[in-house]
Amino acid sequence: MQIETTSATLESEMPITLYRPEDQSGILPTVVLLHERYGLVQHTGDLARTISTEGYCVVTPDIFYYLEDQDSLHQGKVKANPSDSFVLERLDEVVQWIGQGKYADVDKLAMIGVCQTGRYPVIYGSKRELKACIVLYGAVSSWERSDLHPESMDEIIRDLNAPLLGLYGELDHSISIPSVLKLRNALEQSEKSYRIKIFEDAPHGWLNSTMPGRYRKISAENAMYEIVKFLKQHLSPTSLRANRIRWEFESDKDRDYDFSKNVRFE
Repeated sequence: MQIETTSATLESEMPITLYRPEDQSGILPTVVLLHERYGLVQHTGDLARTISTEGYCVVTPDIFYYLEDQDSLHQGKVKANPSDSFVLERLDEVVQWIGQGKYADVDKLAMIGVCQTGRYPVIYGSKRELKACIVLYGAVSSWERSDLHPESMDEIIRDLNAPLLGLYGELDHSISIPSVLKLRNALEQSEKSYRIKIFEDAPHGWLNSTMPGRYRKISAENAMYEIVKFLKQHLSPTSLRANRIRWEFESDKDRDYDFSKNVRFE
């Protein structure tokens, strides 16, 4: 399937690209896809094209555009550390831009965060309207309040207005299974719908095919199945009833799981 891309620079000077299937006319359900800690690199574009082939407009903003040394960011040598308020302002700008176009439906909007940006769909979904919130190995590292994060993750989850899909790896060196369980418990305590899955033998970044040391083909394919299924459930005309609360948890881990033995893969 041919995917058409449209790039623009927003008022804040943030670059953004929209992906859509060329053979589909009219407005389509829309997914805002956020990049990993490395900024807007090939991996994000690859994911955007894959998701778009399923019948979605996919928008990829460069949230870390403001760092001067983008090469070092892409190589993982420096790290952006924006505040929650800055992120919310940029995402508001993204959604406003989407609404001005002729292809994307902001009333059927999902958001995906990957790695460091996994927190951002949860923030946005607690302040604005989303139909689906998807987190890929993120959102569980910073639970307490700080200058950059004035609300705790518990408070943010309490206000979340969208069902959440969380996908994690057993061998993640930065996210422990107890941290994932903490997320699950917070969602249940706040009576939020969710599906969480922990993939067997998957390290951090297992979806990224541009990093051979991390990439796990079978887990990546299964993850895309989970993502597309979740989007169809919540962005389609026959989406799940809003007054129902659905809890789904699936995990495959070693009986002798030891987070301290997990290592970073390149």
